[in-house]
Amino acid sequence: MATQRIIDFLATRRPTGPCLVVDLDVVEANFNAFRRALPDSAIYYAVKANPAPEILRLLASLGSSFDCASVAEIEMAMDAGAPAARISYGNTIKKERDIARAHALGVSLFAVDCVEEAEKVARAAPGARVFCRVLTSGEGAEWPLSRKFGCVPAMAIAVLTRAEALGLRATGVSFHVGSQQCNLDAWDSAVADAAMVFDALSERGIQLSLVNMGGGFPTRYLKDVPSAAEYGRSIFDALRKHFGNRIPETIIEPGRGMVGDAGVIKAEVVLVSKKSAADENRWVFLDIGKFGGLAETMDEAIRYPIVTERDHEAKTPCVLAGPTCDSADVLYEKTPYPLPVSLTVGDEILIEGTGAYTTTYASVSFNGFEPLRAYVI
Repeated sequence: MATQRIIDFLATRRPTGPCLVVDLDVVEANFNAFRRALPDSAIYYAVKANPAPEILRLLASLGSSFDCASVAEIEMAMDAGAPAARISYGNTIKKERDIARAHALGVSLFAVDCVEEAEKVARAAPGARVFCRVLTSGEGAEWPLSRKFGCVPAMAIAVLTRAEALGLRATGVSFHVGSQQCNLDAWDSAVADAAMVFDALSERGIQLSLVNMGGGFPTRYLKDVPSAAEYGRSIFDALRKHFGNRIPETIIEPGRGMVGDAGVIKAEVVLVSKKSAADENRWVFLDIGKFGGLAETMDEAIRYPIVTERDHEAKTPCVLAGPTCDSADVLYEKTPYPLPVSLTVGDEILIEGTGAYTTTYASVSFNGFEPLRAYVI
């Protein structure tokens, strides 16, 4: 995953401290792969994955639209060259004044998942288009997104009916099958739920036109994952199965799958130690941890590939931890990580697949450590 361009950059620039380096060539290749895989779906990049201006400008120039979770992200996308018509305010939990600000900027597509949110949109963005997010199980995802967002399909029918009555344009249904979703069949039941909502609204005289199929597209960490083309075939089969020849307008929202494998974090070993003479596992402390951008190691959900210059030597299991004075700042302990026996203080390592959800999760200055620096090349 560390492209030659990234390796050359690190060798030439020799940045001190932990840093993320993102290769734009990989981002462009990923965008084109999604476009080929689902040519009839609009691509709405999930800005939260990595909002670096260089990434947003590249994607805007390629014709991408943008899924935004806040007014700040909307403004980032617009600053990068995206018109308001190519922006979705996809967070189902919004302050009314933020809805009004987005509407004033020209954004007209909003996510809701309850009547109360629809009422806020109706007051702050009259006449806007809304889609209702439905719950999915998230089974098969390494980073599930169930429960907090969405409602059951039966409630989605009531929400969209109410939205239409409030003067909004009930436009469609959205769902998210869970981040890092490796099950090709995960979209099938969600598309079935969407079709059921379409049919129910049609019986009430409301014609929906949009299915937002969310993200979930994975990046490769320690295990191979299906290709964009495989996801495209599976999703199209689900749409054909449940909508027949009346396939609606569709949106996908890749984030991790767009930028995850484009980035590599360079880090340094700060300490290698044991807790007792009988301890089977060494503790390897890095200068980056959960609070420095590796929050997705929570519950060891995401296991990043780690590359060292000593990988040709024998390895033993290690507990991997970050540098801060917080006992939660341990990356891998339940399942220790195999690292070279000779790994020592001062060695540099590369943590691959870190282009998504790292800089945005890094703390501002916990323990005085600076936020994760990033370079986009």
